[in-house]
Amino acid sequence: MKTPRLSVAGLEQRFPLPPGAGDRLRTLHAILVSDPLAPTSITDPHRVLQDHLADSLVALELGCVRAAGTIADLGSGAGIPALPLAVALPGAEVTAVESNGRKADFIARTAAACGLTNVTVAAARVEELAGGRGAFDLVTARALAPLPVVAEYAAPLLRLGGVALAWRGRRDPEDEAAAARAVPQLGLALGPAIPVTPYPGASHRHLQPLMKVAETPVRFPRRPGMARKRPLGADSGRTV
Repeated sequence: MKTPRLSVAGLEQRFPLPPGAGDRLRTLHAILVSDPLAPTSITDPHRVLQDHLADSLVALELGCVRAAGTIADLGSGAGIPALPLAVALPGAEVTAVESNGRKADFIARTAAACGLTNVTVAAARVEELAGGRGAFDLVTARALAPLPVVAEYAAPLLRLGGVALAWRGRRDPEDEAAAARAVPQLGLALGPAIPVTPYPGASHRHLQPLMKVAETPVRFPRRPGMARKRPLGADSGRTV
């Protein structure tokens, strides 16, 4: 049986989007498809709908996403999932954290073109985000880094009770085990992986929540680069 083709109208029907969201998503879609400065290798119109818009909006299936008032998207790249979530959640303040200046400029220009007034772009490394500590209900990370690295980046930014959400493909038992060893050091708890189907035919997709259950020690995050160079949880949870 042929898989039905995705459309913005279909996204509007599936997800709880506010009035005007469809037009903003169409503008975002057009920019990602046609802007030669868009920092993405995906420019086919149908794949942009699937892999950028639908894959971002599937997080709306989680109550912690719909309820978030402050969101930080780490390593935002082309503004995914920051911009689609900002469209879907106009009452939330969304900060797109992107250290690459060219990408940060693209996100800012695209947010303005879409009429999004709830997006702030932070052109900074995650470890050096000014004023970010304990400031966010939700931290998102899509195609950013292994789970222990995402955990170290996200934990200091979350308020107590907040959630970090990592977009993942096929499950990786070794990565999950390393994260389980790492998160107690950060004041986080690793939740169960949540299978999702962002668009018809998608497979092996899941969202991985990490809940902030205790204050993160002030020694985290470590200096820039250390989370990737010496990830927590790599050696039976021994702190590095």
